[in-house]
Amino acid sequence: MIEASKLKAGMTFETADGKLIRVLEASHHKPGKGNTIMRMKLRDVRTGSTFDTSYRPEEKFEQAIIETVPAQYLYKMDDTAYFMNTETYDQYEIPVVNVEQELLYILENSEVKIQFYGSEVIGVTVPTTVELTVAETQPSIKGSGKPATMETGLVVNVPDFIEAGQKLVINTTEGTYVSRA
Repeated sequence: MIEASKLKAGMTFETADGKLIRVLEASHHKPGKGNTIMRMKLRDVRTGSTFDTSYRPEEKFEQAIIETVPAQYLYKMDDTAYFMNTETYDQYEIPVVNVEQELLYILENSEVKIQFYGSEVIGVTVPTTVELTVAETQPSIKGSGKPATMETGLVVNVPDFIEAGQKLVINTTEGTYVSRA
């Protein structure tokens, strides 16, 4: 069991009604009067829906034990993304809605980690940084950088000197430009 005050972004827990929930954002909030509450942005792992809620810090949840295996992203077709375990060559189908954010950072044949809750595939972990090519950039707005659309559709703010066709290192945790590759 884990208290709500100990939940951090990336952690997964199970609710009393059996839902598997991943924490996207968590923060303490102390209103002017009253007790501290935990404000959280959460995602239902099975349905992909996100929602905001708050908990008392002392509320307890069953922490989910998540295991990972190395895998390779194969391709996306319709509303399904296909991955292959690089050790056993087993293939996994994951609904795109469950890995929409992660797909912005990976190309076909990219190395990832598949997450399991028991025998159920629940998601994908991408590397902390990835190299992506700039598909197009907007004209710069004096000194404040400019938006660049990467080959995966991800939009990142980049320095003015970046042009289409350049390879960039992108931080997947924050979705930000790091450097040229």
